[in-house]
Amino acid sequence: MGKSRWWRLPPGFYAGGVILLALALKLSLLAFDVFPFNADEAVVGLMAGHILEGRWPVFFYGQAYMGSMDASLVALGFALFGQRVVVIRAVQVLLYLGTVFTTMQLGQRIFGSIEVALIAGLLMAIPTVNITLYTTVSLGGYGEMLLFGNILLLLALRIAKRNDENWPYLTWGFLAGLGFWAFGMTLVYILPTAGWIGWLAWRGTTRSLTSKRILIAITGFIVGAGPWIAWAFTQGSTLLIQELSGSAIAGISTGSTLEVIGLRILSLLVFGSTVSLGLRPPWEVRWLALPLLPVALVFWLIVISNVIHQLRQPGPEKAGRWVLIGVPIILIVGFMLTPFGADPSGRYFLPLAVPLALFAADFLWGLKRRMKTVIPLAIMLCVLGFNLWGTIESAFRNPPGFTTQFNPITQIDHNYDQALIEFLERNDERWGYTNYWVSYPLAFLSCEQLIFVPRLPYHQDFRYTSRDDRYAPYDHEVTRSVKVAYITTHHPELDDYLRSSFSALELTWEEARIGDYQVFYGLSRVLLPEEIGLGNTAP
Repeated sequence: MGKSRWWRLPPGFYAGGVILLALALKLSLLAFDVFPFNADEAVVGLMAGHILEGRWPVFFYGQAYMGSMDASLVALGFALFGQRVVVIRAVQVLLYLGTVFTTMQLGQRIFGSIEVALIAGLLMAIPTVNITLYTTVSLGGYGEMLLFGNILLLLALRIAKRNDENWPYLTWGFLAGLGFWAFGMTLVYILPTAGWIGWLAWRGTTRSLTSKRILIAITGFIVGAGPWIAWAFTQGSTLLIQELSGSAIAGISTGSTLEVIGLRILSLLVFGSTVSLGLRPPWEVRWLALPLLPVALVFWLIVISNVIHQLRQPGPEKAGRWVLIGVPIILIVGFMLTPFGADPSGRYFLPLAVPLALFAADFLWGLKRRMKTVIPLAIMLCVLGFNLWGTIESAFRNPPGFTTQFNPITQIDHNYDQALIEFLERNDERWGYTNYWVSYPLAFLSCEQLIFVPRLPYHQDFRYTSRDDRYAPYDHEVTRSVKVAYITTHHPELDDYLRSSFSALELTWEEARIGDYQVFYGLSRVLLPEEIGLGNTAP
């Protein structure tokens, strides 16, 4: 493919500029400290610390559908730069830069155009608020999923172009297995690429060679998914399968099968579409960048319509378009048919980002070639401006900042974390009970000197799940403690319940308010939550 006349510098220079732009946006947001430290991110950090101590877990604590790859990468960062929150974010930033780079590679491979590649890269470098959030903070595997997914697509394209090589089959299988262990949601990339690779292998070679290549891919998958498979053999596969099918949030939606699926479709159309297109932040229903929102909405509707039209058209990129569209198809089907469809947060829609960017870039460049005016450039700048405006708008609303918590009850002002730590240390309150959103950030930030296990409810109706209690050694430590304190957040009813329970047992105690934290300390004796009807079920 020849270079377009407008190039004055090598294409790699512009691609490097896109990467630097993505990095500059990430660093700017991190410098302004607009990402509150969340509990899932703290679990990743704690796991990484435990890995450095020689305790390597196969899965994310309490979630067997997500492996410990993210924690292992963070552990490497901790070994080099110390155990700090910024190191966790640095790992995510590096993973995302890899995603931006491989997105540009996909643009060139599928559409045969450097221009499409660069436009897609720009749309990923200045993405929607949802993408910015979940590719900066860690939830245990989303960054790896996006990067592995892009590489799996690139390998599938390589196999389609050079069907006489064996190494892409082995590499694809290994990365598919590794990605499957790292995060089960990588299946949205594995299934469409596996289907395409299988069809290519069957169509273009003899049956014996086809069997050989399929065996090579399966061997690679088994090696890559080794931790998952080994755990299944030793501990049983039932729990793993349940976790992959969404047992963590099963039961949230009630009703008949058709009613549940209908609600998931409604959630997809109302919540999924608006957050994926950047019209709102994932943590609340609030429109972003209102003056440009109509332009962005119309643009994406046209892009989606253009995708449907282009899929019917012949051309060298048709097969690549189909395997790319397979990602959102698998995602949408999975969202509708599994309990994950009951979760309204935007994290499950992350795989839509790359296909949307690539199809939008193809549309804009096609429009540019047909119109030969600055209008396509103006449209692109409007979309990028819309994304950036929404990002800045969200950054200035801090708290909550870029939060992973879509329930306001769980949105805690972490500006008081250090004050809470100093208060607890000053009063020698190092053990006790709290909720999930306090427990693990407190443990990480205090270097595990303050252990408060999540045995208290945070829902206003006192609902509690034992899944919040992720790390059994902390329970053992608190059980052996000679004194305990209780910490609550945003829950006046629970505060009153604790006071009345303490009084009924004739306990004495003191209270302190530190930001969003209500601390009950100085209890006259050790009190287990189970003694007052907490810790297992609602009282």
